[in-house]
Amino acid sequence: MTTSVRGSQLARLLGQWHSLPGRHRSPDYAALAGAIRGLLADSRLALGVRLPAERELAEALAISRTTVTAAYRALRESGHLTSRRGAGSWTTLPNGHRVATSGLWTANDDLDMIDMGVAASAAPVELVPAARAAADDLPRYLGSAGYHPTGLSDLREVVAAGFTRRGVPTSVDQILITSGTQQALDLVLRLSVPAGAHVLVESPTYPNALAALAARRARITTHGLDAATGWDAELLLAALRQTRPRLAYVIPEFQNPTGHLMPAELRERLVAAAHSTGTELVVDESFVDLPLDGTPMPPPVAVFDRHSRVVTIGGMSKAYWGGLRIGWVRASAPLVQRLAALRVGVDMASPVLEQLVAVHLLADAESIVAARRAQLSLRRDSLVGALTELLPEWRAHVPGGGVMLWAELDGPISSALSRAAEDVGVRLAPGPRFGMDGTLERFMRLPFTLAADDLTEAVRRIAAVRHDLDRASRPAWRTPAVIA
Repeated sequence: MTTSVRGSQLARLLGQWHSLPGRHRSPDYAALAGAIRGLLADSRLALGVRLPAERELAEALAISRTTVTAAYRALRESGHLTSRRGAGSWTTLPNGHRVATSGLWTANDDLDMIDMGVAASAAPVELVPAARAAADDLPRYLGSAGYHPTGLSDLREVVAAGFTRRGVPTSVDQILITSGTQQALDLVLRLSVPAGAHVLVESPTYPNALAALAARRARITTHGLDAATGWDAELLLAALRQTRPRLAYVIPEFQNPTGHLMPAELRERLVAAAHSTGTELVVDESFVDLPLDGTPMPPPVAVFDRHSRVVTIGGMSKAYWGGLRIGWVRASAPLVQRLAALRVGVDMASPVLEQLVAVHLLADAESIVAARRAQLSLRRDSLVGALTELLPEWRAHVPGGGVMLWAELDGPISSALSRAAEDVGVRLAPGPRFGMDGTLERFMRLPFTLAADDLTEAVRRIAAVRHDLDRASRPAWRTPAVIA
């Protein structure tokens, strides 16, 4: 389904297009065409979007229609626009170029590699005592078969109580325990997204969510986030109303990878729009426990849900440990039962021992998460300082929480820089991995989950290879790396 953008909306996205660096040497039509290409390259303007008519855009930009006509012609010639008489013009890439998202992983067995592809921290010191306590609890479960498709009641009660404390009254029957947040998303997609169904996602977004959607053969529409400001409320809600997707997937807390925090007003409007379009809204709360510097948190999206349109997924990978595969779904009780029935055909249930470990960790959540926040705050500041000193030409939104920066590079070099950095022992997550179509080459996700010294050393190595990148030899094929 083709979405469209109005003249006023495109004008807002373009901003001061005529005063961007280098524009004064170009004719107005070339400057306008270049600015629209830039929006496509940054994925702020998705592919397959119908652009406004020439007259409408000319009025919105207060320029002549001749200038817009020439700009559209230039975009058609460069392969960034396809037009058909009577149908309009919509965005494309030259030669139909598209890059598929890969879900391939490799083992992290190179001890000399500084791995910045994984946005997750090492285990807290409390994990071992929690595991020992869980082992002591295990005998009372050994008399049964050990299959609990919805999860242990003790763990479900703790998770439900956490939602209730945050202002979302939740019963145990509304919680399903899963093997990580990824499985939570996969189960929801299996139940709710038949092949060919329309799904709306942010761009950029979590690569493994895109992989899960590709496995369901969903028809994906994207909403482009601004690297500096995040969501454009008008465009996001317009995309929802125009496409009326079966499902929309969003990450409102310290969005992966941009780090932005969705404001409360947009959360409320998003839920209302989802209800009006019949869209199931899947909210990924993977980073909700990690506000830094006292960042005030808006209410959960589910607070505004009055019609069971919101399905919340989350887990313990980011605030606790990725090796503890514990996630959950919060939804209406009937939907949880349907997910549990579906889950039996996937992996029966989550391991009992891991769920018991989770119960003990969550009982000590206040101190564990506080220590994690303090650790991440220091590491974030170290990473920002290293980038400012060694790569001052790069720009990055400094998030108020989460575990990552979304850095805007000094050129469309993300993939090439990632290949070069691996030669000096740094594994990176290039921008295109967070999109669908080969865009986002001017961006890089940089987690701050490693030790401060490792982050500083990684930036030093990146800066060293960046300055020689233009003279680099032809790249060799690489094994796909872990992006998490």
